[in-house]
Amino acid sequence: MISKIASCIFFTLFISSICRADDGYRLWLKYDEIKDAVIKKQYTGQTRFIALSGSSKTLEAAAGELQIALKGMLGVNVPTVKKPVAGSSGIILEILPASNQRIGDEGYVISRQSGNIHIAGKTDAGILYGTFALLRQMQQNLPLTHISIESSPKIQLRMLNHWDNPEGTIERGYAGSSLWKWYDLPEGVDPRYRDYARANASIGINGTVVNNVNASARFLTAEYLHKVAALANVFRAYGIKTYLSVYFAAPKTLGGLKTSDPLDPQVQAWWNAKVKEIYSIIPDFGGLLVKANSEGEPGPQDYGRTHADGANMLAEALRPYKGVVIWRAFVYKADPNADRFKAAYEEFTPLDGKFEKNVIVQVKNGPIDFQPREPFSPLFGNMPKTPLGMEFQITQEYLGFATHLVYEAPIFKECLDSDTYANGKGSTVAKVVDGSLHQYPITAIAGVANTGSNRNWTGNPMAAANWYAFGRLAWDHTLSAQNIAKEWVKMTLTSEEQSSNRIVNLMLKSREIYVDYNTPLGLSRPWSGVHYAPEPWQNRSSRPDWTALYYHRADSAGIGFNRTITGSDALSQYRPEVRKQWENPETCPLPYLLWFHHVSWDKKLSNGKSLWQELCTRFYTGADSVKWMQNEWSAVKNNMDPEMHADVAARLEKQQREAIWWRDAWVLYLQSLSKQPLPAPFKQPEMTLEELKQSVNVYLMR
Repeated sequence: MISKIASCIFFTLFISSICRADDGYRLWLKYDEIKDAVIKKQYTGQTRFIALSGSSKTLEAAAGELQIALKGMLGVNVPTVKKPVAGSSGIILEILPASNQRIGDEGYVISRQSGNIHIAGKTDAGILYGTFALLRQMQQNLPLTHISIESSPKIQLRMLNHWDNPEGTIERGYAGSSLWKWYDLPEGVDPRYRDYARANASIGINGTVVNNVNASARFLTAEYLHKVAALANVFRAYGIKTYLSVYFAAPKTLGGLKTSDPLDPQVQAWWNAKVKEIYSIIPDFGGLLVKANSEGEPGPQDYGRTHADGANMLAEALRPYKGVVIWRAFVYKADPNADRFKAAYEEFTPLDGKFEKNVIVQVKNGPIDFQPREPFSPLFGNMPKTPLGMEFQITQEYLGFATHLVYEAPIFKECLDSDTYANGKGSTVAKVVDGSLHQYPITAIAGVANTGSNRNWTGNPMAAANWYAFGRLAWDHTLSAQNIAKEWVKMTLTSEEQSSNRIVNLMLKSREIYVDYNTPLGLSRPWSGVHYAPEPWQNRSSRPDWTALYYHRADSAGIGFNRTITGSDALSQYRPEVRKQWENPETCPLPYLLWFHHVSWDKKLSNGKSLWQELCTRFYTGADSVKWMQNEWSAVKNNMDPEMHADVAARLEKQQREAIWWRDAWVLYLQSLSKQPLPAPFKQPEMTLEELKQSVNVYLMR
């Protein structure tokens, strides 16, 4: 009999299939009929039953997923049984002894034994992850006859951070409103919550922070805690713990105290009582995420205390319940003489070893703010006594929102594979984050989610690949961006080999194309307040680091931010081996040149071109390459669902127009400073600089 969970899945998938073509709702969990008759026959003969070795909601979820998938792919109804069926081949879900050393607690083993496929794990969650791994093989039409897979997650806490607000908006959200219908909860539980949990479990995500880091104290009220509990009740079966972002000044705003000083006994008592209340409502609550003393948010520094003081107060309250504090290192102050690049390092490295054991300091991948390309944060490798978690951004705040096609796995990999040299060569950021370099007791990786209420979840259907890629790399950071893209394309778009390869190639090149027309050679943050329209001339704000000029430093002599010893000296925060790569403008890799050097317009680069010539080449070839992306996408039309193809095609058309917009804004503005003509064969933009500025102003008036 199909379980209640499976019935819920079936209903959602059924409604999805009869109401629309492939509109993206099913994400990569598309269990369409297998077209290859030989493969289909093989799979059918190997999946006659599903045997369960126990009973739990998580095991029911695993069995239910198998039933729905096998029905969709093979057209057969596969029963669940308590024992394997003699004389028949099936799938056996079994618990391994806790003493088993082959895998971790959430790991799984998939093997072929006596004609049956065994999915084994030390926990029910491990079996669930193994179930999705098996289905991933089948969705790609890979053989099961000699299947042998062992896998355990390299990082313990693999989380999505939702920047969702109580009124239903999403900060940096580009796919509609919030998934969470706060006004309906806790009584009204949308079936979509379960599909969200299924998608996350399928890629190994085991935690979710449901609200914005710029947090409202409202989420700590009993009213909202019960709403969050309703979500937790859905997520639990899929191995997902629920977390909350908290407003540090809640003891004052919510509790009526005169202070929120973390060393004040009344404040400590208030948090102890609040945490106790949370766990009485959500027994498996994961913990608290905190943004403090950053961008105007309150924090312990308001009372002359340190980040460690604030984090440790919360850690003490959470310790009896085995909860964790995730304290964000995204901090910077409005100092006109400072380099924002240096802020997190300066505030946190003196506190290394002063945080409680259940505190994780969550660090953005780069030192500024989710730029299209950044050097890795110098915090990684420099806090050996404090667990550092990674924070990536899946939502495309600086990558063209849901319009521009940018595959982000190369960004994630570029950071994770960077060498910190903390313990000599090979001390990669990934080894810091997974705890193997410094033996961290707890490890974490978070992605700022790109989901929303849009039917296809992520606005641009191709952006779902970034959600998928984050989860796969959170589980195993050694996977390649290319192989992850191959999986996703075959599971989501098309299994036709030539078209699949074409789309994968397009995805792998998309990030560099975007960088070329947007921020080539290490430029950063020429953005208006909405982080979208090109505005490299923007120089008015309430604080200098909220202007474009602060970052690119363009003038009549050249462009770029000098972060060497003769400038801000931000490079001194890295190990000597890292500094050596970047400190000399003659040998600095071109992708990072303007991150660390102010370079003259006529400076000859390693490729023989002047800086001006190379910048123009990048801007123009980047914009022209979007036309290539359009052509490549057009070529796969006959092997894809027409609705999804048309959706992406329309977005690429807009991306091509906006790439020219970005190109022209940069070129015209920089030309007004450099006073140099465009190199051949590039043509002068059709608009003047003033006309282009007006077009941006019109956009900002929306």
